[in-house]
Amino acid sequence: MLKKINRNFNNFFIKSTFLSGKKKQFKNIAFIYIYYVLFSSLLITGILIGIRQLSGLQILELIAYDYLVRFQQKDYLDPRILVVEITESDIYQQQRWPISDQTIAQLLAKLQQHQPRVIGLDLYRDIPYFPGRQALQEQLQAENVIVIQELGNTNNTVTAPSFIPKRRIGFNDLLLDADSIFRRNLMYVRLGTEEIPSFSLQLSLKYLSDRSEIELNSDSLKIDETVLNTLEADSGGYQMAATEAVGWQILLNYPSPKIAQTITLTEVLNGKFDPNLVKDKVVLIGTTAPSIKDFIYTPYRGSKGIMPGVIAHAQMVSQILRLLSNQESQFWFLPQWVESVWIWMWSIAGGVLVWRSRSVWHLGIAMIASLGSLWGICLVAFTQAGWIPFVPSALAFVITSGAVLAYRVVYSMLYDSLTGLPNRNLFTKQLKQLHQRKLNQSGGLMVVFCLDLDRFKLINDGLGYQAGDQLLITTAQRLQARLNPQNLLARVGGDEFAIAIDHVTDVEQAIDFAKQLEKQLTLPFQLNNQDTYTTVSIGIASEKIEAQFQPEDLLRSAHTAMYQAKVSGKTRHEVFATKMQEQALAYLELEADLRTAIANQEFELYYQPIVSLNSGTIVGFESLVRWHSPQRGFVSPASFIPIAEETGLIIPLGKWILQQACLQMQIWQAQFSHCQSLTISVNLSGRQFSQPNLVEQIEEILQITNLNAQSLKLEITESMVMDDVEEAIILLNRLKALGVRLSMDDFGTGFSSFSYLHRFPMDTLKVDRSFVSNMSKSVKNQAIVTTIITLAHQLEMDVVAEGIETETEMKSLQAKNCEYGQGYFFSKPVDREQATLLITKTLQ
Repeated sequence: MLKKINRNFNNFFIKSTFLSGKKKQFKNIAFIYIYYVLFSSLLITGILIGIRQLSGLQILELIAYDYLVRFQQKDYLDPRILVVEITESDIYQQQRWPISDQTIAQLLAKLQQHQPRVIGLDLYRDIPYFPGRQALQEQLQAENVIVIQELGNTNNTVTAPSFIPKRRIGFNDLLLDADSIFRRNLMYVRLGTEEIPSFSLQLSLKYLSDRSEIELNSDSLKIDETVLNTLEADSGGYQMAATEAVGWQILLNYPSPKIAQTITLTEVLNGKFDPNLVKDKVVLIGTTAPSIKDFIYTPYRGSKGIMPGVIAHAQMVSQILRLLSNQESQFWFLPQWVESVWIWMWSIAGGVLVWRSRSVWHLGIAMIASLGSLWGICLVAFTQAGWIPFVPSALAFVITSGAVLAYRVVYSMLYDSLTGLPNRNLFTKQLKQLHQRKLNQSGGLMVVFCLDLDRFKLINDGLGYQAGDQLLITTAQRLQARLNPQNLLARVGGDEFAIAIDHVTDVEQAIDFAKQLEKQLTLPFQLNNQDTYTTVSIGIASEKIEAQFQPEDLLRSAHTAMYQAKVSGKTRHEVFATKMQEQALAYLELEADLRTAIANQEFELYYQPIVSLNSGTIVGFESLVRWHSPQRGFVSPASFIPIAEETGLIIPLGKWILQQACLQMQIWQAQFSHCQSLTISVNLSGRQFSQPNLVEQIEEILQITNLNAQSLKLEITESMVMDDVEEAIILLNRLKALGVRLSMDDFGTGFSSFSYLHRFPMDTLKVDRSFVSNMSKSVKNQAIVTTIITLAHQLEMDVVAEGIETETEMKSLQAKNCEYGQGYFFSKPVDREQATLLITKTLQ
């Protein structure tokens, strides 16, 4: 099922991209991401706001509110409030619950002696608790005593004593949220035509003045000159239902878990308290005994989070007093439209952050820092009595980040991040889509071109990667300009592009189109404020538009033809032929067999003697590798050495050759006492020469084989040392420090610079066989050989001539003072047994 969904999504993505037209395909990548970030952020913000309106995020936001409350927790006692608590010990001493009316009357009398400004009795006294009913009625007649009642329907209403006037009655105002946590201060309700203040508001107004004027509006409660805006159904993190947004309520601002000084019932009855604690204070009387279970949950944690009802009322009284005396500001909330914009801003920020991030680590750190910043903003606002919703903004940030990250992953799977072109995967899918559209049309060819920039690596290394990137972008733009909306263009490799066209009738027309592309890409590129030139190799593959079609095969054929164009000299185009595929397959098969041969040591060393032209004696051997494959038989070095070079297999093979050659020379020197001066010459490949540990590797082999370093001669081609002259000189000097001899092979065939030759610590120059074999054809060729020999002698090097096949060639070289020679005139390369016989004959 998952695979089916994924396949349908891919088909939709590909089809929508294809149908949008090719001109839209090569848009600026920044624009593509900006468009997607804006689209996804608007969609996600809209969804989150919808969920929020349905109260789907309220619980999470209330949890965030609780964290904010705890974060600014401090020790604060309101000096205007005293709580007389009835503890478990007080109940035990009284030996009853509820406490009798007589005890409550005594408590009130004791407190009144010290002139409290107002007393709040947070105990229900709707029925008598004998004895002492008369005494309690007398105490409750005092104008500064406020009693409590519980509102509700007829079945659960708890009324105040009937003899208490309404102006001294307040309703129990502990309003809990859906998670049973106390966060709101309900101050006024309207039941029918009757308006009733809360217990905490009555206490506060009595403390301030009996003459306070209250004005009720639909969205505010005005007390004298102070306007308290009521909580709306969508204030801050709330999305309250109509049944929750009752009356006039405000968000409770907790300054401290313990808001007031406390003394116990027993301490008051026994007179063991400071009278100043009571004088001119709001005195609240209520129970804190755990057995009574008059407890509520608050945003605080642990034991501080479980608060007795009387302390909760003290919290609300303290807040109302602070607000009415201008000691603090009421909580403020952002308008709904501002909150929506705020959420959208953070949604955009999350998308932009993912878009601009270049690594997973940077993205993770940036996201943590961003969410920390959001939390910090909410916290600072909270300390200034502002509630900015954290959860919807954070969710918008994270979800949009995830959406854009998923888009980046999908985009990177289908598109090239540099040019915005389709990659190989999407190209093959689009190619199949294009074929399906053209299937019903009769005739015609589907043609795919594979293009490779010939000098891309040189430009990348010489001008830098930014210039290389700009070259690729400009190349894509030039190619795009040559195509119509129905054609396909993709970047299928580092510097490789693929084009598909379907309006071709024959191959000649495709070749003409390739020539146009070549002309377009030979125009100069402006890179780093200078004109830069490059060329292109193009492979062409075509196929009739028929039902049987494999886009991967067509692209592979075009790539094979392109590779053939590069091998054939670059700056050209090649049309795919079946033979090319056969050659490519043969190449892969030979590579696989070569790997097996190295693992199984199917190789053998042959040795061609190097002879003194003056004495005719053997002075050394050049080691040459031969491969006798069990499956293929003899495989020419010309076939497998280039593959070994390209694949890097030359590294292990070259090490084996070097070690075997050194070992064989050590055996000969031990076998023939007069062979101590013989040398063994080993060819180094370009890959070997560039190894950072080459010197250490040779030193290790000399130690293992116990061969004198002077007996080893390393043959190096001039092209190897001319790639980086300075580094090559350093490496050659390190090799010379080991004691080995150095020979420059194939001198004169590469791009050597005579100005550098004297700086190379070479012992020998080898004259290439092409010069030797052509000496008899012209005087100029003889002059070239003479010049090379003279140059070598001037630089104190000896000379070895390769490819000597006739006595005439040998005598001509003798006349030119060439010291050494090798070739079929003396001996072809032979195995070790035959080489041993040659040494034996020389000694005779």
